Amino acid sequence: MKTNSKMWFPFNKQKTAARVNLFCFPYAGGNPVIFRSWQTEMPEWIEVFPVHLPGRGMRMAEPSYTDLPALIRDLSQAILPYLTKPFVFFGHSMGALVSYELTRYLADQYQLQPNHLIVSAFRAPQLPDPIPPIYHLPDDAFTDELAKMNGMPQEILQNEEILALFLPILRTDFTLCETYTYRPGPLLNCPITVFGGKKDPEVTLDLLVPWQQQTSGAFQLHLFDGDHFFLHSCEKEVLQVVLETAMETCKEMKA
Repeated sequence: MKTNSKMWFPFNKQKTAARVNLFCFPYAGGNPVIFRSWQTEMPEWIEVFPVHLPGRGMRMAEPSYTDLPALIRDLSQAILPYLTKPFVFFGHSMGALVSYELTRYLADQYQLQPNHLIVSAFRAPQLPDPIPPIYHLPDDAFTDELAKMNGMPQEILQNEEILALFLPILRTDFTLCETYTYRPGPLLNCPITVFGGKKDPEVTLDLLVPWQQQTSGAFQLHLFDGDHFFLHSCEKEVLQVVLETAMETCKEMKA
């Protein structure tokens, strides 16, 4: 797929005073709108870059990726021009997997790593997925499983026309995640902070703690009062921890 950096990051506000770039990777079916409030709430010294994946929103006409290595290769080319200052990656659920593999790829190919990697609501990558895959299920069964995850509003699940637009995007995103194969490699040097939901039935504490094995740097774990989508229900608390993490990055730059 042809790489155009502006297509991947069309909603950055180009803050001239920004000292840290924060790249935000959405969950399955998600688009940059998820992080619109982040751009409003973050201070001027943080530039928020919502990542706009193909197959949704303004990129609906483009095919979605079902192959993670292909996505990482193209995304790495798109993001390179924006890595001219300290940067932080944040990814939720599928976005956590994408941001982690992108970090590994950048380290291997360009000797670049984020100043901090924040992964949210996704198991440590070296662990097998304890939940059976659903990407291959018929539409009715696939929709039933989505409803159990509390990942889509009822008004979408109950509207056949709108659901018909979302299902192909979700199916390709779930394919990307559920066919993922972890390959051992060098440890990351950057600190890793992990977010989890105390009421998340899918990504439990025992699946989050082993993220510590992926870095030789510092490790932190934060649990929020919410299910798999605490990103929304606990947005204020999540933003506060992300902000504190970015502030630590600035302190390290001055040290």
